[in-house]
Amino acid sequence: MFTLNCKGRLLVAENALVMGIINVTDDSFYAGSRQTGTDAVVKKASQMLEEGAEILDIGGQSTRPGSSLLTAEAEYSRVVPAITLLAKEFPGAIISVDTFYASVASGAIAAGAHMVNDISGGEMDANMLSTVAGLNVPYICMHMKGTPQTMQSMADYTNVTTEVLDYFIRKVAACRKAGIHDVIIDPGFGFSKTIQHNFQLLKNLRTFSILQLPVLAGLSRKSTIYKTLGVTAEEALNGTSVLNTLALENGAGILRVHDVKEAKEAVVLFAAYKNA
Repeated sequence: MFTLNCKGRLLVAENALVMGIINVTDDSFYAGSRQTGTDAVVKKASQMLEEGAEILDIGGQSTRPGSSLLTAEAEYSRVVPAITLLAKEFPGAIISVDTFYASVASGAIAAGAHMVNDISGGEMDANMLSTVAGLNVPYICMHMKGTPQTMQSMADYTNVTTEVLDYFIRKVAACRKAGIHDVIIDPGFGFSKTIQHNFQLLKNLRTFSILQLPVLAGLSRKSTIYKTLGVTAEEALNGTSVLNTLALENGAGILRVHDVKEAKEAVVLFAAYKNA
């Protein structure tokens, strides 16, 4: 169990939380997550909330390997209007902004978002940690080497679990020094990691409990699943459910997913199993 202070609203996690992915871009790796019109964004958000999502994660830029880098201004123009709309349509929803730009984070929180999800852990914008501290919102800190454009050439580790853990020990200290109160850690499945690295991290996910912080697992429909199974991202829902269940068994506190209904079912069944 853990709690997050989301701009004065307390999010209490007695079981794992489900974060639904909404990408306001036409370039994300999974077509089912792309929502480029206002009606589509509202419809997807409504569906996810009805299916039980505790958090909606709104992103404006693809971070798939080799994706094109958007400027902060371009990302802002996609993300902030979408968050403004969702905050108005669904005032009870907890909204996360998926960005590595401090200016986008500030604009999104002002527009109605409640937390910041940064794939770079503050490495791509030196102002991010101090900005999040000033906004007084939870911060999802992910592990990645390099950038989405270069990360796959940097998937080199002696021991991926201990190296990612060492990264978080340093990064959490930096977050605390900046003044961030609620930190969530994300080992960054698929970011500067091979398929083997991803399975090793998943197998050893409970190692990160030493930090006594919530752990987010973002495995949904990723290439680790579909390449291992020899299918496509569109055919990777069952595989996602399997790996999400393993993540829950190994201590994940948040599942970041494209398919909320199935993830919620995994959380409910896992809780029943644990409590039997």
